[in-house]
Amino acid sequence: MKKTMLLCALLVAAGTGFAQESRQDVSVSAQGVIAPEVNGNGVQLTTNPMVGVLTSYRYMLTPRSALEANYSWAQYSSNFRTSFFPNGLRIHTRQQEITAAYVYNLRSYRSFNPFLEAGVGALIFTPIKDFASQSLDTKGNTNIGALFGAGVAYELSPSFDIRAEYRGFIVKAPNFGLDSFKTNRYEVISMPALGIAYHF
Repeated sequence: MKKTMLLCALLVAAGTGFAQESRQDVSVSAQGVIAPEVNGNGVQLTTNPMVGVLTSYRYMLTPRSALEANYSWAQYSSNFRTSFFPNGLRIHTRQQEITAAYVYNLRSYRSFNPFLEAGVGALIFTPIKDFASQSLDTKGNTNIGALFGAGVAYELSPSFDIRAEYRGFIVKAPNFGLDSFKTNRYEVISMPALGIAYHF
């Protein structure tokens, strides 16, 4: 009887401890956007690396599992080369990410907490019609893709940590509504990020 009561007390204490722990966090990060050269259908697409902003919300389901929602934003130039544009045609581009992911926290080591993530979402490619664009006859693309990544959080305090991660997004290359710019190829856009998270 005493052993049963002791076991129940331990379970209640463990459950209360988890309930009192922070189960949510928000983070803001600086994010790089690095896209590969894409070739297909006689079209070559290149982009210049750029730094953007990533914001995330994470909800802990268990001490190991979490759900995450992400929004990121960046601007860069997309350069298309074809037989009609051998010198290239530049489109000033705004990229926005809207994704949801499952996060699995690995075994922590001291103040370091590594994690893996995978999810789905969309990248929204919007042509900016300004002096940095050489073509104004363009339309935006919303392309569905897959998110994957890994990272580590370094705990500064129970409320704050520094989060560094590599995130990759598999998505079809944009053509901005122009058939002559279709590569019909998929690319992996690398989006490394470094930022700070607040737990509450």
